[in-house]
Amino acid sequence: MKVYLIGAGPGDPGLLTLKGRDALAAADVVVYDALANDSLLNHASPHAEKIYVGKVAGNHALPQDEINALLVRKAKEGKIVARLKGGDPYIFGRGGEEAEELVAAGVPFEEVPGISSTIAAPAYAGIPLTHRDFASSVTIITGHENPDKPGSVHNWPALAASASTLVFVMGMKNLPDIARNLLDAGMAPDTPAALIYRGTTPRQRSLVSTLAKLPAAAIEAKFTNPSVILVGKVASLHKTLNWFEQKPLMGRSIVVTRAREQASGLAASLTELGAEVIQCPTIEISPMADYAELDAALAKLADYQWVIFTSVNGVRHFWQRLAAAGKDSRALATCKVAAIGPATADALTQHGIAPDFIPDRYVAEGVLDGLVARENGNVRGKRFLLPRAAKAREVLPEELRKAGAVVDVISAYQTVPAAHRKDEVLERITAGTLDCVTFGSSSTVENFLSLIPADVLKAHPEVQLAAIGPITADTLTANGLPCHIQPAEYTIPALVAALQAHFAKA
Repeated sequence: MKVYLIGAGPGDPGLLTLKGRDALAAADVVVYDALANDSLLNHASPHAEKIYVGKVAGNHALPQDEINALLVRKAKEGKIVARLKGGDPYIFGRGGEEAEELVAAGVPFEEVPGISSTIAAPAYAGIPLTHRDFASSVTIITGHENPDKPGSVHNWPALAASASTLVFVMGMKNLPDIARNLLDAGMAPDTPAALIYRGTTPRQRSLVSTLAKLPAAAIEAKFTNPSVILVGKVASLHKTLNWFEQKPLMGRSIVVTRAREQASGLAASLTELGAEVIQCPTIEISPMADYAELDAALAKLADYQWVIFTSVNGVRHFWQRLAAAGKDSRALATCKVAAIGPATADALTQHGIAPDFIPDRYVAEGVLDGLVARENGNVRGKRFLLPRAAKAREVLPEELRKAGAVVDVISAYQTVPAAHRKDEVLERITAGTLDCVTFGSSSTVENFLSLIPADVLKAHPEVQLAAIGPITADTLTANGLPCHIQPAEYTIPALVAALQAHFAKA
Protein backbone atom coordinates (compact mmCIF):
# COMPACT_ATOMS: atom_id res chain seq x y z
CA MET A 1 0.00 0.00 0.00
CA LYS A 2 1.09 3.53 -0.73
CA VAL A 3 -0.31 6.98 -1.46
CA TYR A 4 1.24 9.36 -3.96
CA LEU A 5 0.32 13.02 -3.49
CA ILE A 6 0.77 14.19 -7.08
CA GLY A 7 0.82 17.74 -8.36
CA ALA A 8 -1.11 17.86 -11.64
CA GLY A 9 0.27 21.25 -12.61
CA PRO A 10 -1.69 24.34 -13.58
CA GLY A 11 -3.46 23.18 -16.75
CA ASP A 12 -1.06 22.48 -19.59
CA PRO A 13 -0.93 18.66 -19.54
CA GLY A 14 2.68 18.77 -20.74
CA LEU A 15 3.70 20.24 -17.39
CA LEU A 16 2.94 17.03 -15.48
CA THR A 17 6.25 15.59 -14.30
CA LEU A 18 7.51 12.24 -15.51
CA LYS A 19 7.39 10.93 -11.95
CA GLY A 20 3.79 12.06 -11.64
CA ARG A 21 2.91 10.31 -14.89
CA ASP A 22 4.54 7.07 -13.78
CA ALA A 23 2.84 7.13 -10.37
CA LEU A 24 -0.53 7.66 -12.06
CA ALA A 25 0.09 4.72 -14.38
CA ALA A 26 0.91 2.44 -11.42
CA ALA A 27 -2.12 3.40 -9.31
CA ASP A 28 -5.01 1.12 -8.47
CA VAL A 29 -7.09 4.09 -7.35
CA VAL A 30 -7.00 7.71 -8.54
CA VAL A 31 -8.54 10.31 -6.24
CA TYR A 32 -8.70 13.59 -8.12
CA ASP A 33 -9.82 17.19 -7.81
CA ALA A 34 -11.46 19.47 -10.37
CA LEU A 35 -8.47 19.48 -12.71
CA ALA A 36 -7.66 22.21 -15.18
CA ASN A 37 -7.08 19.45 -17.74
CA ASP A 38 -8.78 16.11 -17.14
CA SER A 39 -6.82 14.52 -20.03
CA LEU A 40 -4.23 13.75 -17.34
CA LEU A 41 -6.49 10.89 -16.29
CA ASN A 42 -5.55 9.18 -19.56
CA HIS A 43 -2.19 8.38 -17.93
CA ALA A 44 -3.98 6.19 -15.38
CA SER A 45 -4.60 2.52 -15.99
CA PRO A 46 -7.98 1.89 -17.66
CA HIS A 47 -8.62 -0.56 -14.83
CA ALA A 48 -7.95 1.97 -12.05
CA GLU A 49 -10.83 3.12 -9.89
CA LYS A 50 -11.31 6.87 -10.40
CA ILE A 51 -12.94 8.90 -7.63
CA TYR A 52 -13.79 12.59 -8.04
CA VAL A 53 -13.51 14.66 -4.86
CA GLY A 54 -13.18 18.10 -6.46
CA LYS A 55 -13.68 21.35 -4.64
CA VAL A 56 -14.70 24.62 -6.23
CA ALA A 57 -15.94 27.72 -4.47
CA GLY A 58 -19.18 26.96 -2.67
CA ASN A 59 -19.32 23.35 -3.83
CA HIS A 60 -17.34 20.51 -2.25
CA ALA A 61 -17.85 17.07 -3.77
CA LEU A 62 -16.34 15.62 -0.59
CA PRO A 63 -15.28 17.45 2.61
CA GLN A 64 -11.57 17.40 3.41
CA ASP A 65 -11.87 15.09 6.41
CA GLU A 66 -13.71 12.56 4.25
CA ILE A 67 -11.02 12.84 1.57
CA ASN A 68 -8.41 12.09 4.22
CA ALA A 69 -10.37 9.06 5.42
CA LEU A 70 -10.83 7.85 1.84
CA LEU A 71 -7.08 7.92 1.15
CA VAL A 72 -6.35 5.97 4.32
CA ARG A 73 -9.10 3.42 3.66
CA LYS A 74 -8.10 2.72 0.07
CA ALA A 75 -4.43 2.40 1.00
CA LYS A 76 -5.21 -0.02 3.84
CA GLU A 77 -7.02 -2.20 1.33
CA GLY A 78 -3.52 -2.81 -0.02
CA LYS A 79 -3.87 -0.51 -2.99
CA ILE A 80 -1.60 2.06 -4.61
CA VAL A 81 -3.44 5.37 -4.46
CA ALA A 82 -2.72 8.41 -6.62
CA ARG A 83 -4.06 11.62 -5.08
CA LEU A 84 -4.07 14.02 -8.04
CA LYS A 85 -4.25 17.69 -7.12
CA GLY A 86 -4.05 20.81 -9.27
CA GLY A 87 -0.79 22.76 -9.16
CA ASP A 88 1.49 21.59 -6.35
CA PRO A 89 0.01 19.69 -3.37
CA TYR A 90 2.06 21.68 -0.86
CA ILE A 91 1.27 25.17 -2.21
CA PHE A 92 -2.21 26.08 -0.99
CA GLY A 93 -3.31 22.57 -1.87
CA ARG A 94 -3.83 21.11 1.62
CA GLY A 95 -1.39 18.39 0.71
CA GLY A 96 0.41 18.85 4.00
CA GLU A 97 -2.79 18.09 5.92
CA GLU A 98 -3.38 14.94 3.89
CA ALA A 99 0.22 13.84 4.44
CA GLU A 100 -0.16 14.29 8.21
CA GLU A 101 -3.27 12.10 8.22
CA LEU A 102 -1.44 9.39 6.28
CA VAL A 103 1.48 9.44 8.73
CA ALA A 104 -0.91 9.25 11.69
CA ALA A 105 -2.60 6.22 10.12
CA GLY A 106 0.71 4.50 9.37
CA VAL A 107 0.27 4.73 5.59
CA PRO A 108 3.48 5.25 3.55
CA PHE A 109 3.34 8.14 1.09
CA GLU A 110 5.36 10.21 -1.35
CA GLU A 111 4.80 13.80 -2.41
CA VAL A 112 5.35 14.31 -6.12
CA PRO A 113 5.79 18.06 -6.67
CA GLY A 114 3.78 19.77 -9.39
CA ILE A 115 4.31 23.07 -11.14
CA SER A 116 2.27 25.68 -9.29
CA SER A 117 0.13 28.25 -11.09
CA THR A 118 1.96 30.87 -9.01
CA ILE A 119 5.05 30.14 -11.10
CA ALA A 120 3.63 28.88 -14.38
CA ALA A 121 0.85 31.40 -15.05
CA PRO A 122 3.17 34.44 -14.94
CA ALA A 123 5.77 32.57 -17.01
CA TYR A 124 3.19 31.81 -19.73
CA ALA A 125 2.18 35.49 -19.64
CA GLY A 126 5.75 36.62 -20.22
CA ILE A 127 6.39 37.74 -16.64
CA PRO A 128 9.48 36.31 -14.92
CA LEU A 129 8.97 36.32 -11.16
CA THR A 130 12.55 37.38 -10.59
CA HIS A 131 14.76 39.55 -12.74
CA ARG A 132 18.12 41.12 -11.95
CA ASP A 133 16.83 44.59 -12.80
CA PHE A 134 13.49 44.38 -10.97
CA ALA A 135 13.12 41.75 -8.23
CA SER A 136 15.36 39.30 -6.41
CA SER A 137 12.68 37.58 -4.32
CA VAL A 138 9.12 36.31 -4.58
CA THR A 139 6.34 36.24 -1.99
CA ILE A 140 3.41 33.89 -2.58
CA ILE A 141 0.28 34.90 -0.69
CA THR A 142 -3.24 33.56 -0.37
CA GLY A 143 -5.78 36.09 -1.49
CA HIS A 144 -8.61 34.02 -0.10
CA GLU A 145 -8.27 35.46 3.39
CA ASN A 146 -10.41 38.51 4.17
CA PRO A 147 -7.81 41.28 4.41
CA ASP A 148 -9.91 43.21 6.96
CA LYS A 149 -10.39 40.45 9.49
CA PRO A 150 -8.76 40.96 12.91
CA GLY A 151 -5.42 39.23 13.30
CA SER A 152 -4.73 38.89 9.58
CA VAL A 153 -1.56 36.91 8.94
CA HIS A 154 -0.61 39.38 6.23
CA ASN A 155 1.88 42.06 7.23
CA TRP A 156 0.75 44.65 4.70
CA PRO A 157 3.42 47.24 5.54
CA ALA A 158 6.15 44.62 5.10
CA LEU A 159 4.67 43.44 1.80
CA ALA A 160 4.34 47.00 0.52
CA ALA A 161 7.86 47.96 1.53
CA SER A 162 9.58 44.88 0.10
CA ALA A 163 11.19 44.76 -3.33
CA SER A 164 9.67 41.31 -3.73
CA THR A 165 7.34 40.23 -6.51
CA LEU A 166 3.97 39.57 -4.86
CA VAL A 167 1.83 36.73 -6.19
CA PHE A 168 -1.71 36.33 -4.82
CA VAL A 169 -3.79 33.23 -5.55
CA MET A 170 -7.53 32.71 -5.04
CA GLY A 171 -7.89 36.43 -4.57
CA MET A 172 -10.15 37.89 -7.27
CA LYS A 173 -13.05 38.41 -4.86
CA ASN A 174 -10.75 40.37 -2.58
CA LEU A 175 -8.81 42.21 -5.30
CA PRO A 176 -10.10 45.69 -4.33
CA ASP A 177 -9.15 45.05 -0.68
CA ILE A 178 -5.73 43.66 -1.62
CA ALA A 179 -4.97 46.76 -3.71
CA ARG A 180 -6.30 49.11 -1.03
CA ASN A 181 -4.25 47.49 1.75
CA LEU A 182 -1.06 47.69 -0.28
CA LEU A 183 -1.72 51.32 -1.19
CA ASP A 184 -2.62 52.23 2.41
CA ALA A 185 0.64 50.59 3.51
CA GLY A 186 2.63 52.89 1.25
CA MET A 187 3.08 51.01 -2.04
CA ALA A 188 3.27 53.36 -5.03
CA PRO A 189 0.00 53.59 -6.99
CA ASP A 190 1.83 53.25 -10.32
CA THR A 191 3.46 49.93 -9.35
CA PRO A 192 2.96 47.54 -12.31
CA ALA A 193 0.40 44.83 -11.60
CA ALA A 194 -1.07 41.99 -13.66
CA LEU A 195 -3.84 39.43 -13.81
CA ILE A 196 -3.51 36.06 -15.52
CA TYR A 197 -6.72 34.07 -16.06
CA ARG A 198 -6.51 30.28 -16.47
CA GLY A 199 -2.77 30.40 -16.95
CA THR A 200 -1.09 27.81 -19.23
CA THR A 201 -4.41 26.78 -20.82
CA PRO A 202 -5.75 27.79 -24.26
CA ARG A 203 -8.22 30.04 -22.44
CA GLN A 204 -5.45 32.10 -20.86
CA ARG A 205 -5.91 35.88 -20.84
CA SER A 206 -3.68 38.43 -19.21
CA LEU A 207 -3.93 42.08 -18.30
CA VAL A 208 -1.31 44.53 -17.11
CA SER A 209 -2.15 47.78 -15.37
CA THR A 210 -1.05 49.63 -12.26
CA LEU A 211 -1.85 48.67 -8.70
CA ALA A 212 -4.24 51.60 -8.30
CA LYS A 213 -6.13 50.89 -11.54
CA LEU A 214 -6.09 47.07 -11.45
CA PRO A 215 -9.46 46.50 -9.67
CA ALA A 216 -11.33 48.69 -12.16
CA ALA A 217 -9.47 47.16 -15.11
CA ALA A 218 -10.40 43.68 -13.88
CA ILE A 219 -14.10 44.60 -13.85
CA GLU A 220 -13.93 46.19 -17.29
CA ALA A 221 -12.15 43.16 -18.79
CA LYS A 222 -14.43 40.72 -16.90
CA PHE A 223 -11.65 38.84 -15.12
CA THR A 224 -12.82 36.20 -12.65
CA ASN A 225 -11.31 33.27 -10.80
CA PRO A 226 -9.19 31.31 -11.42
CA SER A 227 -6.80 34.20 -11.89
CA VAL A 228 -3.36 34.89 -10.46
CA ILE A 229 -2.76 38.43 -9.19
CA LEU A 230 0.80 39.69 -9.54
CA VAL A 231 2.20 42.95 -8.19
CA GLY A 232 5.72 44.12 -8.96
CA LYS A 233 7.97 45.76 -11.52
CA VAL A 234 8.47 42.48 -13.41
CA ALA A 235 4.90 42.87 -14.75
CA SER A 236 6.27 45.54 -17.08
CA LEU A 237 8.00 42.78 -19.10
CA HIS A 238 4.65 41.28 -20.14
CA LYS A 239 4.43 43.19 -23.42
CA THR A 240 7.92 42.15 -24.48
CA LEU A 241 7.96 38.52 -23.31
CA ASN A 242 4.33 37.41 -23.73
CA TRP A 243 4.99 34.36 -25.90
CA PHE A 244 2.09 32.03 -25.13
CA GLU A 245 -0.79 34.28 -26.07
CA GLN A 246 0.80 34.99 -29.45
CA LYS A 247 0.18 31.47 -30.74
CA PRO A 248 -1.82 31.54 -34.01
CA LEU A 249 -4.80 29.50 -32.78
CA MET A 250 -4.78 30.87 -29.23
CA GLY A 251 -8.26 30.89 -27.75
CA ARG A 252 -9.85 28.98 -30.63
CA SER A 253 -11.92 25.98 -29.56
CA ILE A 254 -11.77 23.13 -32.07
CA VAL A 255 -13.51 19.75 -31.98
CA VAL A 256 -11.61 16.70 -33.22
CA THR A 257 -13.99 13.93 -34.27
CA ARG A 258 -11.44 11.30 -35.27
CA ALA A 259 -11.25 8.03 -33.37
CA ARG A 260 -9.07 8.41 -30.29
CA GLU A 261 -6.44 6.06 -31.80
CA GLN A 262 -6.10 8.42 -34.77
CA ALA A 263 -6.64 11.79 -33.10
CA SER A 264 -3.38 12.26 -31.22
CA GLY A 265 -1.41 13.83 -34.09
CA LEU A 266 -4.13 16.31 -35.03
CA ALA A 267 -4.92 17.16 -31.40
CA ALA A 268 -1.25 17.66 -30.53
CA SER A 269 -0.62 19.91 -33.54
CA LEU A 270 -3.64 22.10 -32.80
CA THR A 271 -2.74 22.31 -29.12
CA GLU A 272 0.81 23.36 -29.99
CA LEU A 273 -0.68 26.23 -31.99
CA GLY A 274 -2.67 27.36 -28.96
CA ALA A 275 -6.10 25.87 -29.68
CA GLU A 276 -8.39 24.45 -27.05
CA VAL A 277 -8.93 20.94 -28.42
CA ILE A 278 -12.11 19.10 -27.52
CA GLN A 279 -11.69 15.45 -28.39
CA CYS A 280 -15.11 14.12 -29.34
CA PRO A 281 -14.45 10.86 -31.18
CA THR A 282 -17.56 9.88 -33.10
CA ILE A 283 -16.17 6.45 -33.89
CA GLU A 284 -14.18 3.89 -31.98
CA ILE A 285 -11.82 1.39 -33.55
CA SER A 286 -12.43 -2.14 -32.36
CA PRO A 287 -11.16 -5.57 -33.38
CA MET A 288 -13.25 -8.01 -35.38
CA ALA A 289 -15.11 -10.71 -33.51
CA ASP A 290 -13.78 -13.28 -35.98
CA TYR A 291 -10.47 -13.07 -37.86
CA ALA A 292 -10.82 -16.34 -39.79
CA GLU A 293 -11.08 -14.57 -43.16
CA LEU A 294 -8.06 -12.32 -42.57
CA ASP A 295 -6.00 -15.17 -41.15
CA ALA A 296 -6.78 -17.26 -44.24
CA ALA A 297 -5.63 -14.41 -46.50
CA LEU A 298 -2.40 -14.05 -44.51
CA ALA A 299 -1.71 -17.74 -44.98
CA LYS A 300 -1.64 -17.26 -48.76
CA LEU A 301 0.04 -13.85 -49.11
CA ALA A 302 2.29 -15.27 -51.82
CA ASP A 303 -0.77 -15.52 -54.08
CA TYR A 304 -1.22 -11.72 -54.15
CA GLN A 305 0.64 -9.30 -56.39
CA TRP A 306 -0.44 -6.27 -54.35
CA VAL A 307 -1.48 -5.51 -50.77
CA ILE A 308 -3.16 -2.10 -50.45
CA PHE A 309 -3.36 -0.34 -47.08
CA THR A 310 -5.86 2.49 -46.84
CA SER A 311 -5.33 3.52 -43.20
CA VAL A 312 -2.98 3.36 -40.25
CA ASN A 313 -5.52 1.19 -38.44
CA GLY A 314 -5.46 -1.30 -41.30
CA VAL A 315 -1.68 -1.56 -40.94
CA ARG A 316 -1.89 -1.97 -37.17
CA HIS A 317 -4.48 -4.76 -37.19
CA PHE A 318 -2.86 -6.50 -40.16
CA TRP A 319 0.43 -6.76 -38.26
CA GLN A 320 -1.29 -7.90 -35.09
CA ARG A 321 -2.75 -10.87 -36.98
CA LEU A 322 0.56 -11.45 -38.76
CA ALA A 323 2.29 -11.67 -35.36
CA ALA A 324 -0.44 -13.98 -34.05
CA ALA A 325 0.38 -16.33 -36.92
CA GLY A 326 4.07 -16.28 -35.96
CA LYS A 327 5.07 -14.23 -39.00
CA ASP A 328 6.64 -10.83 -39.60
CA SER A 329 7.23 -8.40 -42.47
CA ARG A 330 9.10 -11.06 -44.46
CA ALA A 331 5.71 -12.60 -45.26
CA LEU A 332 5.22 -9.72 -47.74
CA ALA A 333 8.46 -10.43 -49.59
CA THR A 334 6.72 -11.47 -52.82
CA CYS A 335 4.07 -8.71 -52.74
CA LYS A 336 4.09 -5.10 -53.80
CA VAL A 337 2.66 -2.78 -51.17
CA ALA A 338 0.62 0.39 -51.67
CA ALA A 339 -0.25 3.03 -49.06
CA ILE A 340 -3.07 5.51 -49.59
CA GLY A 341 -1.19 8.39 -47.95
CA PRO A 342 1.93 9.47 -46.05
CA ALA A 343 0.60 8.58 -42.59
CA THR A 344 -0.17 5.04 -43.74
CA ALA A 345 3.23 4.89 -45.44
CA ASP A 346 4.91 5.94 -42.18
CA ALA A 347 3.08 3.16 -40.34
CA LEU A 348 4.37 0.65 -42.88
CA THR A 349 7.90 2.02 -42.62
CA GLN A 350 7.82 1.36 -38.87
CA HIS A 351 7.35 -2.31 -39.75
CA GLY A 352 10.27 -2.27 -42.16
CA ILE A 353 8.18 -1.94 -45.32
CA ALA A 354 8.93 0.81 -47.83
CA PRO A 355 5.72 1.17 -49.89
CA ASP A 356 6.09 0.51 -53.60
CA PHE A 357 3.42 3.07 -54.37
CA ILE A 358 1.95 6.17 -52.70
CA PRO A 359 -0.55 8.11 -54.82
CA ASP A 360 -0.33 11.80 -55.59
CA ARG A 361 -3.97 12.19 -54.51
CA TYR A 362 -4.73 10.50 -51.19
CA VAL A 363 -8.16 9.14 -52.13
CA ALA A 364 -9.28 5.83 -53.59
CA GLU A 365 -9.48 7.23 -57.11
CA GLY A 366 -5.88 8.40 -56.91
CA VAL A 367 -4.75 4.93 -55.82
CA LEU A 368 -6.61 3.31 -58.72
CA ASP A 369 -5.03 5.51 -61.39
CA GLY A 370 -1.56 5.00 -59.97
CA LEU A 371 -1.84 1.23 -59.65
CA VAL A 372 -3.03 0.83 -63.20
CA ALA A 373 -0.12 2.94 -64.36
CA ARG A 374 2.34 0.89 -62.27
CA GLU A 375 1.09 -2.26 -63.98
CA ASN A 376 1.62 -0.78 -67.47
CA GLY A 377 -2.05 -0.02 -67.88
CA ASN A 378 -3.19 -3.60 -67.32
CA VAL A 379 -4.21 -5.14 -63.99
CA ARG A 380 -6.26 -7.93 -65.55
CA GLY A 381 -5.77 -11.16 -63.65
CA LYS A 382 -3.64 -9.52 -60.94
CA ARG A 383 -4.62 -10.34 -57.36
CA PHE A 384 -5.08 -7.51 -54.83
CA LEU A 385 -5.63 -7.75 -51.07
CA LEU A 386 -7.30 -4.86 -49.21
CA PRO A 387 -7.22 -5.26 -45.40
CA ARG A 388 -9.41 -2.41 -44.19
CA ALA A 389 -12.39 -1.34 -42.08
CA ALA A 390 -15.48 -3.55 -42.14
CA LYS A 391 -17.43 -0.65 -43.69
CA ALA A 392 -15.67 1.54 -46.23
CA ARG A 393 -16.12 3.10 -49.65
CA GLU A 394 -16.28 0.56 -52.45
CA VAL A 395 -14.83 2.76 -55.21
CA LEU A 396 -11.34 1.26 -55.27
CA PRO A 397 -12.24 -2.47 -55.26
CA GLU A 398 -15.09 -1.96 -57.72
CA GLU A 399 -12.94 -0.07 -60.21
CA LEU A 400 -10.11 -2.59 -59.91
CA ARG A 401 -12.57 -5.38 -60.63
CA LYS A 402 -13.92 -3.48 -63.65
CA ALA A 403 -10.34 -3.37 -64.90
CA GLY A 404 -10.14 -7.16 -64.62
CA ALA A 405 -8.31 -7.48 -61.30
CA VAL A 406 -9.15 -10.08 -58.66
CA VAL A 407 -9.76 -8.21 -55.41
CA ASP A 408 -10.17 -9.65 -51.91
CA VAL A 409 -11.55 -7.08 -49.48
CA ILE A 410 -10.94 -8.36 -45.95
CA SER A 411 -12.17 -6.74 -42.74
CA ALA A 412 -9.17 -6.06 -40.48
CA TYR A 413 -11.07 -3.95 -37.92
CA GLN A 414 -14.41 -2.28 -37.46
CA THR A 415 -15.61 1.17 -36.53
CA VAL A 416 -18.46 1.60 -34.09
CA PRO A 417 -20.29 4.83 -33.19
CA ALA A 418 -19.14 6.71 -30.09
CA ALA A 419 -20.72 9.57 -28.16
CA HIS A 420 -17.93 10.92 -25.97
CA ARG A 421 -18.45 14.52 -24.81
CA LYS A 422 -21.60 14.93 -26.93
CA ASP A 423 -23.30 17.04 -24.26
CA GLU A 424 -20.28 19.32 -23.85
CA VAL A 425 -20.00 19.91 -27.60
CA LEU A 426 -23.74 20.62 -27.93
CA GLU A 427 -23.58 23.04 -25.03
CA ARG A 428 -20.58 24.83 -26.56
CA ILE A 429 -22.32 25.16 -29.94
CA THR A 430 -25.51 26.60 -28.49
CA ALA A 431 -23.57 28.92 -26.16
CA GLY A 432 -21.53 30.30 -29.06
CA THR A 433 -18.20 29.20 -27.53
CA LEU A 434 -17.12 26.76 -30.24
CA ASP A 435 -15.11 27.85 -33.27
CA CYS A 436 -14.69 24.77 -35.43
CA VAL A 437 -15.44 21.07 -35.92
CA THR A 438 -12.96 18.97 -37.91
CA PHE A 439 -13.81 15.83 -39.86
CA GLY A 440 -11.27 13.26 -41.02
CA SER A 441 -13.63 11.01 -43.00
CA SER A 442 -17.19 10.70 -44.22
CA SER A 443 -17.98 8.34 -41.37
CA THR A 444 -17.01 10.97 -38.80
CA VAL A 445 -19.44 13.40 -40.46
CA GLU A 446 -22.27 10.89 -40.47
CA ASN A 447 -21.66 9.80 -36.89
CA PHE A 448 -21.30 13.37 -35.63
CA LEU A 449 -24.61 14.32 -37.23
CA SER A 450 -26.24 11.33 -35.56
CA LEU A 451 -25.22 12.94 -32.25
CA ILE A 452 -25.68 16.62 -33.14
CA PRO A 453 -28.34 17.16 -35.83
CA ALA A 454 -27.40 19.18 -38.90
CA ASP A 455 -30.13 21.69 -38.04
CA VAL A 456 -28.21 22.65 -34.88
CA LEU A 457 -25.12 23.49 -36.95
CA LYS A 458 -27.25 25.36 -39.52
CA ALA A 459 -28.62 27.49 -36.68
CA HIS A 460 -25.06 28.39 -35.65
CA PRO A 461 -23.22 29.30 -38.87
CA GLU A 462 -20.40 30.83 -36.83
CA VAL A 463 -19.17 27.28 -36.16
CA GLN A 464 -16.72 26.55 -38.97
CA LEU A 465 -16.66 23.05 -40.48
CA ALA A 466 -13.39 21.59 -41.73
CA ALA A 467 -12.98 18.49 -43.92
CA ILE A 468 -9.74 16.69 -44.66
CA GLY A 469 -10.64 16.10 -48.31
CA PRO A 470 -13.28 16.36 -51.05
CA ILE A 471 -15.10 13.12 -50.22
CA THR A 472 -15.58 14.24 -46.63
CA ALA A 473 -16.60 17.71 -47.84
CA ASP A 474 -19.16 16.13 -50.17
CA THR A 475 -20.68 14.31 -47.22
CA LEU A 476 -21.13 17.64 -45.44
CA THR A 477 -22.74 19.11 -48.55
CA ALA A 478 -25.05 16.10 -48.88
CA ASN A 479 -26.33 16.91 -45.41
CA GLY A 480 -26.99 20.52 -46.32
CA LEU A 481 -23.90 21.87 -44.55
CA PRO A 482 -21.08 24.02 -45.90
CA CYS A 483 -17.41 23.07 -45.82
CA HIS A 484 -15.56 26.20 -44.74
CA ILE A 485 -12.06 24.73 -44.57
CA GLN A 486 -10.47 22.10 -46.83
CA PRO A 487 -6.75 21.65 -47.53
CA ALA A 488 -5.40 21.19 -51.02
CA GLU A 489 -3.52 18.09 -49.84
CA TYR A 490 -5.56 15.49 -47.95
CA THR A 491 -3.30 15.06 -44.93
CA ILE A 492 -3.42 16.00 -41.25
CA PRO A 493 -0.50 18.49 -41.51
CA ALA A 494 -2.24 20.15 -44.46
CA LEU A 495 -5.52 20.32 -42.52
CA VAL A 496 -3.72 21.97 -39.59
CA ALA A 497 -2.12 24.50 -41.94
CA ALA A 498 -5.52 25.23 -43.53
CA LEU A 499 -7.08 25.82 -40.11
CA GLN A 500 -4.25 28.18 -39.18
CA ALA A 501 -4.61 30.13 -42.43
CA HIS A 502 -8.39 30.34 -42.12
CA PHE A 503 -8.39 31.71 -38.60
CA ALA A 504 -5.52 34.07 -39.38
CA LYS A 505 -7.79 35.74 -41.94
CA ALA A 506 -10.67 35.78 -39.44
